[in-house]
Formats: sequence, C-alpha cells, structure tokens
Amino acid sequence: MSIELNRRSFVNGAVAVAGAAAMSPLIAACGGGGSNSTTRRKGGTNSKKGAAAALPTYVASTAVQADIPSTTGAGSAVTDPGFLKYPANPAKSVSEIPGAGGSYTALTPLWGTIPAANNPFYQAVNKALGATLTMKPANGVTYDTTITTLTAARKLPDWVQLPGWWNSNFKVGELCGTQLADLTPYLAGDKVKKYPNLAAIPSGAWTAGMWQDKLYGIPSFSSGFGLPGQYFYRGDVFESKGINADDIKSCDDLLNLGKELTDAKGNVWAFDDLWPYIHEMFDFSQKFTVTGGKLVHKYEQPEFIEALNWCYKVAKSGYVHPDALAGNNNDAKTRFYAGKVLITADGTGAWNEADAQAGQAATKSYRRESFKPFSADGTKPPRLFLSSSAGEFSYLNAKLKPAQIEECLRIADYMAAPYGTAEYTLVNFGVEGVDYSHGANGPTPTKSGLANVQAQTFPFLATPVNVISNPDYPQLTRDRCAWNSEAAKYAYKPVFWNMNITVPQRYATADAGQAVEDTIKDVYHGIKPVSAFQDALSTWKGSGGGDALVQWYQTTVMDKLGTGQ
Repeated sequence: MSIELNRRSFVNGAVAVAGAAAMSPLIAACGGGGSNSTTRRKGGTNSKKGAAAALPTYVASTAVQADIPSTTGAGSAVTDPGFLKYPANPAKSVSEIPGAGGSYTALTPLWGTIPAANNPFYQAVNKALGATLTMKPANGVTYDTTITTLTAARKLPDWVQLPGWWNSNFKVGELCGTQLADLTPYLAGDKVKKYPNLAAIPSGAWTAGMWQDKLYGIPSFSSGFGLPGQYFYRGDVFESKGINADDIKSCDDLLNLGKELTDAKGNVWAFDDLWPYIHEMFDFSQKFTVTGGKLVHKYEQPEFIEALNWCYKVAKSGYVHPDALAGNNNDAKTRFYAGKVLITADGTGAWNEADAQAGQAATKSYRRESFKPFSADGTKPPRLFLSSSAGEFSYLNAKLKPAQIEECLRIADYMAAPYGTAEYTLVNFGVEGVDYSHGANGPTPTKSGLANVQAQTFPFLATPVNVISNPDYPQLTRDRCAWNSEAAKYAYKPVFWNMNITVPQRYATADAGQAVEDTIKDVYHGIKPVSAFQDALSTWKGSGGGDALVQWYQTTVMDKLGTGQ
C-alpha cells in the first residue's frame, strides 16, 4: 500500500469540499478590507530581498536512496523520486529523542472517521517523540468554520494546520505575527541545519509559507515539480486498437483521434471534460503573464481565446460524453474505468495504485497512461507552469515560548523524516505487528492501522518531500517517473509563483471573476458561443472591476515586489 495513496485520498476529499481552489497555485485573496497599510502589510506578500533573507538553506537528505532518483528540469523543477518497493530495513534519520517532555495540543483536518483520542498509535508516537501531542483531528468538511471560530476567540491550539486554499477564509496574513508564531529566527538560512529533515524540504515550499518577509508555515506534502494536472488515456484500449499515443502531437491530432475513438451507439466517447488543463496545450498563464513590462490577465491573452474556441469546437463535435457536457464531473472516473470515455483530464495524483485497483475491478485489462506534453499547433515546444510547491501548512501559536517553539520544531523534524526511514514508518504506518505487517513490498495496514494510522493526522504537521511509490504496481511508478522526467523539461515558474497575495476586499469580486468563469464553462460545454465570453469579459474589465484589479496587481505587487519568478 502506498502512502501516496492516503495523501491523494486527502486531496480528493479536499477537492470535494473546496473545489478547484484545492489544486490551484497559492495565489489567493487573503485578508480583510482596504488596501495594505504602509506601516504593516496585513498578509502582504514578500519582497525578493526579504524572502531570500528568511528562506531556510536547502540541504538534500541522504538518509534513503531512491530506486529512481529525482531529475532536474527547466524552471528549477525537481521531480519527485520513485521507490519500487518500501525499503526493507528502514534507517534512522533522527539520532536523539526530539522532545523535552513538553505537552502540546494539535488541530488538523480529517476527511473521514476520526480516530479515538489517545489511541495506542498516538501513544506510541508520543513515546518516540519524548513529548505529548494531543491530536485533535476535526471534520474537514466544516474545518473552515472551526478555525474561524477559534481565531475570532483567539483560542487557537498550540499547533494548527491551515490548508492554503482557505487562506482567504482564515485571513492568515492577519494572523501571522499576532496569533501565529514567526519561525524566521529559528529556521532562516543555516539555522535550519539544526533540523536536517526540515532542511531537506524544497525551498519553494518554504517560500509558499512566508508572509510579510517572514517565515510562518511548516509545509506538508511538498513537491519540487507540481503540476495542476495532465491528460490521461486508456492505455489498454489504445494498445488493443493499435494506436500509438506518441503520434498525438497537436490539438488537430487529438481531435482526429476523437473521431476514431467515438462510438456513441456503442456508448463510447473519446473525451471527458478537457478544459481543466487546456493551458498545457495552448500556453496561457495561470493568472497573469508579463508583456512589455505590463501584466496581462489570462482572460485577455490570445491563447486563452484560442483554447476556448477549440474546446467549443470539441463540445460540438459529438466526441464528448454527454454527462461531461452536462457538467457531471463526479462520475468522470467511473466513466473512464468503464471505458465509456477513453481520454480524460485529471490531477497528477490520479495515477496511482488505488486507481489501478479501482480500474481493474471494473475492467480487468485497465491501464491508465498519459500523453506526452504537446503544444496546440505541434510546432512549438509546450510550456507547463508549476503549481505552488506546497498547499498545506502547519503553524505554531505565537503564545509559545522560544524553548517550546524549538521543541516543536524538533518534533516537526521527526515528522519530516524521509520516506522509508524508521521515523517515517512509525508516523505513517504505526507499530509493526499492531498497526501493520511488513510484506515483500512494504507495510500493509491491519484493522488497527486502518482505523488509527491511515486516518492521517501527524502528516498534517510536517512531511518530507513527496515520493512516487506504488509497491504492488512497480511499472506504474516507472511510468510516472518517466513521464515526470520528460514533462519537467517544459516547466516554468508562473507570475507570482509561491507568493501569498492579499487582495483588498474591494477587488475580491473581480479577482474571483465568477460571472466570467460561469460563462467560460457554458462555452466549453457548447452551451454558449465564444462571443458570450467576449461580452462577459468586456463587462468584467469595466463595471466588474477587472481593469482596476490588474492595475492594483501591477502597481502594488509586481512593480514593488516582483513576480516571484
């Protein structure tokens, strides 16, 4: 069983709650009303100089050697390492017991059944830590309400996880330095070397946890190569039909393939919803690009219009499953597993052993594969913007004393032990013989492990960098690592990458652009023509405040603080 499976299960649960924001880069409206103060920037993002001064020094871990090492691509992208099976003899990465007998309360979200308080697994971890962490997982569905109630009453626990997609709800920027502790004095530069496992977390993940030129957030589930998603196809079906996916090198090729694959009378369509990651083909930005020193919103980029035109054409082609056109995305995986849809867009985490098991339960020959990246016209190299390096962060309470913060950081260092170490095994699988049995391919949870360990809590406080590991499907791991290595060649840092930006309340509606987004959805579903988007865009730019929003980003963020690239 892959630990990545559990992380992805969390992400899928979060998406059901938070929607696409859960998978978006960390560029959010995060703060209260009004513009930023000149005396104190409430949640303002970082200056290049300030961020550099606060950034922990990166020191790669050598505790465990991956079967498939990371590769370095463009835009400083570093792919996640691959493990074909779990290390048989986990090594220790922490030489001393981290705790000093302290007691702390920790609050984390959980999309699932909450384990019993003080269960044997929690007791075993606390014994290893030399401290008492009272874990209080809360219902993930209502977690945003739980947190806002606590912050309003100034009753946050000692240690709390604040998912990045709720930064706006939580007003994290305003909490930093008031209710949340500044970790810069403990982790900036070489100071992080006291905590070797924290030092091995990618620099971009730490940057994404910075506010006002200071470091506050401890990252979880970080990656040096995060993409919003990718395009998958049924590899088993393509093979049976003699189709070589590598021959698909443009959008015209893809549309022609759609005609070949669609058999509406046989209840088979080529495509599910293709819009979510269409930027990977048409190369429009995540939110902004810079042309001639000026910010240009994605809505106004020619490539965006081209993508919308193409998707409208696809919607009218008859090659898209009717349920996808109706906006029913909840059953997309079921359609893909059953072979009713043969090409689909999905998050990168969809490619794992849980998916293989679910797909093979529906169709024995099932095999998910992914198209190599290609550009719309097939003549230019594709460009893939990187997602935020981390989207989940834990924070320490500002009321903690320096000695307590240092103790919690030693505990976080233990939690961030690399995949395959003794510490990682305890935190993620529990006690051997009680919470898991160790088979040929790695740990398999027992009933106790499923109830107490796999309902993850500790990893929301700190984790190592993500890895790719599917012990029962080693070829899947090889395929994913190979795809990532190829795709990383085309990676780039988008404008405002890993920057937390507080947008004044007066621009919040324009920043969300909900009326435009609703029209876009109608266009790529074939309900409205592209001219409807152009009308909505005109309204957004003027009375909708779009032009004013872009100008605010230009003068307040880019001109003063840079682009984060």
